[in-house]
Amino acid sequence: MGDACCQPPRMHDCTDHLDEVELVVPAEVRRFIAARGGSLYVWVSLHGGCCRGALSLLEAATERPERPALAFRQVSAPGLDLYLDAGRRYWPRTLELALTGRGKRVSAYSNGQAWVG
Repeated sequence: MGDACCQPPRMHDCTDHLDEVELVVPAEVRRFIAARGGSLYVWVSLHGGCCRGALSLLEAATERPERPALAFRQVSAPGLDLYLDAGRRYWPRTLELALTGRGKRVSAYSNGQAWVG
């Protein structure tokens, strides 16, 4: 699975403690999440093959994804119930949330990018 975001020289951008993830949530994103029950799930999905390396994309949803392999852990986040993929060893130190798709869904970003390694 690899955690390329946490390989030198970018180690300072990541943490292995879920409670240390800083959340950046604009007011319109908070309202969007609140209107859908107040919970947000964030996980990493792998795309690509073994020979070329996999791309790890951040995914976010206001409903728990129906993937039995995913285990979530609730972390402290003012004004919402945030659940991060507990199976991931490293997370970006700063997780930014934004509305995308003409305001129809929440997207998660690390350092302005949707991929983490």
